[in-house]
Amino acid sequence: MELRDLVVTPIIIILVYVAAYFIRPRVTNDVTRRYFFPALTLRIFCAIALGFLYQFYYDGGDTFNFHTHGSRVIWEAFMESSVLGWKLLTSNGEPIRGAYDYVSSIIFYTDPSSFFIVRIAALFDLLTFSSYTGTAVLFAVVSFSGAWSLFTAFYRETPARHQWVAVATLFIPSVIFWGSGLLKDTITLAAIGFLTLAVSNLFRFNKNKTWSIWILVISVGLLYAVKKYILLSFLPAAILWIYAGYLARIKSLVLKLLIVPLIGGLLVVSGYYSIVLIGKDDPKYSLERIATTAQITAYDIGFYTGKDAGSGYSLGELDGTFTNMLSKTPQAINVTLFRPYLWEVKNPLMLLSALESFVLMLISIVLIIRYGGRVLQSVKHPTVIFCLVFSLSFAFAVGVSTFNFGTLARYKIPLLPFYVLAIGYMLHYSNKERKRVELANTE
Repeated sequence: MELRDLVVTPIIIILVYVAAYFIRPRVTNDVTRRYFFPALTLRIFCAIALGFLYQFYYDGGDTFNFHTHGSRVIWEAFMESSVLGWKLLTSNGEPIRGAYDYVSSIIFYTDPSSFFIVRIAALFDLLTFSSYTGTAVLFAVVSFSGAWSLFTAFYRETPARHQWVAVATLFIPSVIFWGSGLLKDTITLAAIGFLTLAVSNLFRFNKNKTWSIWILVISVGLLYAVKKYILLSFLPAAILWIYAGYLARIKSLVLKLLIVPLIGGLLVVSGYYSIVLIGKDDPKYSLERIATTAQITAYDIGFYTGKDAGSGYSLGELDGTFTNMLSKTPQAINVTLFRPYLWEVKNPLMLLSALESFVLMLISIVLIIRYGGRVLQSVKHPTVIFCLVFSLSFAFAVGVSTFNFGTLARYKIPLLPFYVLAIGYMLHYSNKERKRVELANTE
């Protein structure tokens, strides 16, 4: 952080709030208006705080590599020559004649997914004069836009539960903190929000079709470029949401029984081919290699790149086979959602993560004990199915392939809004069922 941050960042923040003031009436109503500026402010604050954390606690890290050793280099190239800067900005990691000094200074130049984030940051740097905090604020705006899209999609499902939807999509502490700054997670989290709204518009509410198709394509492209494995969990869950929604609209029980096998077949086929297409251009995400990829990633993070963090965990031996990986499902989901336990805490950041996980565990236990069978009945609702399938499958994916609590705290943030939403919807539908039964008994 430099003098330019003190000069540029306040100007960027003022411009952001002025733009937000004029945009808010278009995207809110009397109920949702109260959440708009608090959610935006929290993300801007956390985006800047994240920079302080990496500077004074970690003494470097990914966000520095994306900016100081990444987008700043491209900005400097633009200052020397717009042609040279453009070549770096549009590069796919190939050598560039006359740009060796710049290319050799970009740490992530040959890592496609990371360099994609560097290029986004470089575009923002052109507006912020390569101010780290100024660029981080613009990342926070992207994060907020995706989060507000997610809030909008689920608010429409149950307007009466707007408080719970707001908490789940806008105010989960770890999601705000790790998903607002200059990191990969900010872009992927925003893309998930945009993608969910696009799917909701197209298949749930039948509105804004042309705009939604473009948003869907762009969001899938962002996720594919940065973190393909998110699509492996999201697309099958979204396809199930679509099919379950169509099935729920059919009133005839006989017709439902006739259509269920067809929908089941379509779900399996479409889910399978969505996974195949994702792994087509990157063999490590293919069905044949995905277990080996999980093994290599888990051991690398847990016992090599993250071994000095002092926050490793293990689910037992991974041998690179699909059956072995699937056998870790209960442990992987548990470690993602409910660990680290309070007695596993070894540093202040782990304490915050442990407290959040503890709250999630308590809410989940209370839900099961208090509502019992009605919880199972609520799972038949399409939105509950979608949120549970995505959150639990993603919890398995990151839990089995991380082996480090510090890294897991960042990797799991895409699933947290959906898991909390699932709990909220199950409470909502369970209460509706209880009231229906009580009304029937009084009659």
